[in-house]
Amino acid sequence: MKTSYILLEEMRFFAHHGVFEEERQTGNYFTVDLKMKVSLASAAESDNLIDTLNYGIAYEIVKKEMAVPSKLLEHVAKRIIDALFDEFGRQLSSVEIKLSKLNPPLGGQVAKASVILLQER
Repeated sequence: MKTSYILLEEMRFFAHHGVFEEERQTGNYFTVDLKMKVSLASAAESDNLIDTLNYGIAYEIVKKEMAVPSKLLEHVAKRIIDALFDEFGRQLSSVEIKLSKLNPPLGGQVAKASVILLQER
């Protein structure tokens, strides 16, 4: 297996992110899609959790960082990436995150506003 990924898709959170104070006070719904490049060869052979990246822990990291109010989605996404690399170290080759604010206050019909950040080791 040359390239393998663990994906956590459409994680949904209610959080308090936004440039405007009202957004941070009222809150909104956000989704997070996470793509983590890892080696899964050992886990595929062993069927043992110790040989893979524990995506339950990855979810808890995302949840924790989403709970910290921020003005910019870019800032939240970068914090999540940094925390994942801190937790999983060399297990990760790259992390790509898509963080979306649902129904952003843009004065029209917009389903979501998103940022995508990619960090490679």
